[in-house]
Order: sequence, then structure tokens, then C-alpha cells
Amino acid sequence: MSERWARTMLSLYRFAGAAAYPLARPYVAWRASNGKEDRSRSRERRGVASQPRPEGPLIWVHAASVGETIAVIPLVESILDFGVNIVLTTGTVTSAKVVEDRLRGRVIHQYVPLDLKPAVSRFLDHWRPDLAIIAESEIWPITILELGARSVPQVLVNGRLSDRSFASWKKRAHIAEALFENMAHVVAQSELDGERFSALGARPVTVSGNLKVDTAPPPANEKALAALTRQIGQRPTWAAVSTHDGEEAVAAEVHAALRRRHKGLLTIIVPRHPNRGDAVAAHIAGMGLSLARRSSGDKITADTDILLGDTIGEMGLYLRLTEIAFVGRSLTSEGGQNPLEPAMLDTAVLAGRNVQNFRESYQRLLDSGGAKLVRDRNMLAGAVNFLLSNEVARHEMIAAGAATVGEMRGALSRTLKTLEPFIQPLIVKARLKRANGR
Repeated sequence: MSERWARTMLSLYRFAGAAAYPLARPYVAWRASNGKEDRSRSRERRGVASQPRPEGPLIWVHAASVGETIAVIPLVESILDFGVNIVLTTGTVTSAKVVEDRLRGRVIHQYVPLDLKPAVSRFLDHWRPDLAIIAESEIWPITILELGARSVPQVLVNGRLSDRSFASWKKRAHIAEALFENMAHVVAQSELDGERFSALGARPVTVSGNLKVDTAPPPANEKALAALTRQIGQRPTWAAVSTHDGEEAVAAEVHAALRRRHKGLLTIIVPRHPNRGDAVAAHIAGMGLSLARRSSGDKITADTDILLGDTIGEMGLYLRLTEIAFVGRSLTSEGGQNPLEPAMLDTAVLAGRNVQNFRESYQRLLDSGGAKLVRDRNMLAGAVNFLLSNEVARHEMIAAGAATVGEMRGALSRTLKTLEPFIQPLIVKARLKRANGR
């Protein structure tokens, strides 16, 4: 594969946007039917802005979903404190709610445009960003090329490349290099991620650590927490959080296996995608287990086996109800989910072995004794049983996790230092504009 071929393919991809655009409509409709799109704001996915652009310098920050959004919020808040406007794009309804709840109107939120030339061009024509900050692994060819064509500096922060993504990009090395040459800087999560980005042609690359570590623990409504705590009383609890298809059934089976050994056991199941709540509830009910659904306002009674956390933005609530948390997408799915939030909220962390997307976080927790990996349902049942039965071991594991999180902090300050040359001129422009406006 030649460099000329790679650039030709990128050019074709870029200008095929107009022809491909109608094909994207069924995709948007499908996501809306699955609760991942807001039908009332679907025009934003086509690059049509729903709000005016504010005057003065503006930074575009993009985070794909909930995890990425939570990770960049402290970074966004730091930039806002300098007086620079931000348009923050995300790709899901749940991440939009996180923006609304935690930033409360301090930024302009839009849904990210589809990576097709008409949508991206329309978005950029309206917002005219002075800088683009992209979180983690959101590498969209047309968006990158259009920003590059407009000479907008692009910085990838908290960057990571999964094993699968890296292998895929290596097969298309010339295309990767043609894309990454548009990046002004890549700030990687780990040394391994940094090496991977460098191998694909990104220059310069620095390593900051994981921004997720520098976030505040997920919040909880105090009234709701007090009410649920009263309903649970002294019952033993454990949670399976951020679960994917198949893992809810495993958690329910673990509950059935342990409830006679641990009298009054309550299992808390929190699907990664709450819109799957009906299907999960039907499966659990079919197992003969008593269920309370948070989305329905069901109360937890003495007979309740499972609390189903099928709501948006309440992870902090569920994690505060237990000291043991299995983190999903790691047994029946691959990649894993973020183990740092449970560790921050004083829980012993369990997970399956497929945690490649959070390799460094898990490795640090495993090395310190703050987490344990399990290979199947039986091993998970054994680990939960052990932790429920051994308070000293459970609290040692919790303390090890909390200490590890503390040791991992510092990514935010390192990222801000890297961004300083890009942000400082915008801060000066914003201050001058305010001064001239008086």
C-alpha cells in the first residue's frame, strides 16, 4: 500500500460524504429506537446547530459516551475558568444528561455530527472552533480531515488504542499516518498507548495518565440514598454494574446460588444500557426471583432478591449501597468498563478477564490487591461469597483500591500543561474581547 494510494482513498472517503449521507438516516433512526438518540435533536447529527455561536474564541471538545464525558469534565471546567467558550459534543442520550447534570449550562451541548462531509462541514461552518480537543479513541477520518483543511489545531487527550483498534490501524498504516499528521498533539493514557500512537505516525505524543482518575466520584441524590439505605437495612449486598447482555443472567444465577448461605442477600444489577431494563427484568422474573425496578419506583421489601438499577446517571447511588462490585463487559463481552469509579467509592472490585480497554487501571488495582479477576460464573460466585464472609479481607481490598486511585492521580495537571500553548492565546483573546466590550 503506497502513501499516494492512502491519500487518494482518504480524499475519496472525504468527498463521498454527500452520496453516503442518505444511508446514515436509517442508522440515526435505529439509534433513536434503541434510546441512544434524541429524536427531537436529530438535526444536530446532520450538523445543524440548535444554538447560536457565542462571540469570541471557542473550543470544540468531543467525548463519545458517558465514561469519556465524565473523564473530560474536570478538564472542561478548568478551561471554562479561563473564560473561553466551549461547545461540548457527545454521542448518546445518557452522556447528554451527564453534561446537563454536571455542567448546568456552562457549556453549549450538541450531539456530534455524523462523520460525513455535509454534516461535518455544516457543523464547522457554524461553530468555527479555534481548537478541537477529542477524548480517548474518537478517530473519525472526515472530521479530522475537515479540521485539518481549516487549519484548526486538533489535540487528542486521554488517548487510548485497544488491541483490536491498534491491529486494525496497523493494517492501514499509510492511512493512519495520513490522518494522524493532522493532529497537533496526542496525549496518551499510558506508555503502551503512547507507543501505539507513535507507531501509527502521531507526533508529538506525551503520556499523561488516565483523566478518569482525576474525576470526582459519581454523585448520588442524598434523599434517594437515605431512602434505599433504610429499605435495605442490614441486609448483605453486592452489585454487578455496567453489565452487558448475558452478565445480568450470570449475576442473577450467582444470587440464586448464594442467597441460602447469606440470609437476606440483595443483589444490585445495573445494566450499562438502561433501555435493556425490560428484557433484563423479564429474564430475572422468569428465574423465579423477586425484582424491584428503580425506574418504576419499586420499594425494596424483605422479599426482594434483585434491585434492578435501570436508570440514567445514578451509578454513584448504586455503588454507595454496597462494598462489593463486579464490573461488567468483562465476562460475556470484551473490553471491560472503568473500574476506577467503584474503587473511588470504597468497593472491592471484581471483573472478568476481558478487560483490555482498561488494562493499566486493572493492572494497577490487581498489583495492589484492590481488584480480582474471575474466569466464569462459578469463580464469581466464589469471590462474592468470600468477600461477603470475610469483612477484614473485604476492607483490605477496599483500602488497597482507594490507595491505588490516589497514587494514579495527576493526569489533569499534565494534560493542562500540554494544552497550554494551544489555550493560552485563546485566553488572551477572550480577555481582550471582554475588556473592549466594557
